[in-house]
Amino acid sequence: MKNQKSKSAFTMIELVFVIVVIGILAAVAIPRLAATRDDAEVTKARVTVASIRNALSMERQKRILRGDFAAITAVGSGTNVFDKFSADKDGNQGDVLEYPMTSSTSSGHWSIVVNNDDALTTYTFNQNSMTNPVFVVEDGKFVCKTGSDCSSLID
Repeated sequence: MKNQKSKSAFTMIELVFVIVVIGILAAVAIPRLAATRDDAEVTKARVTVASIRNALSMERQKRILRGDFAAITAVGSGTNVFDKFSADKDGNQGDVLEYPMTSSTSSGHWSIVVNNDDALTTYTFNQNSMTNPVFVVEDGKFVCKTGSDCSSLID
């Protein structure tokens, strides 16, 4: 008697079925990953807003302790967002964030516009899918200038 070895392999139908299942899973997963990225960008912006508000409060308290009651009017320069506070009465500028951001109009980034006409500096969080919320420093507070556009970042 001859000893025959049996060869086992996948049939063509099994391979096609596996490819179809992988395709269905990919079609479901890819849009979910894109939504997760947008959520992560909004979460990062929410943390940034909270950090700026905290930094403003701390700087205000430091200035009061030094006897400087002048309002803080800005939290960034023309090229960087959230790098330096507006100067105090002695001309000193404290750091807003330890690692400031470069102003950019790309999605998920902050941009700064220094308006010399009304001395109002605006800070915009750029998003792909929604309107871009605009913030300003008013009365020493980091507040939303555009109303309901900021609800995703401050609620």
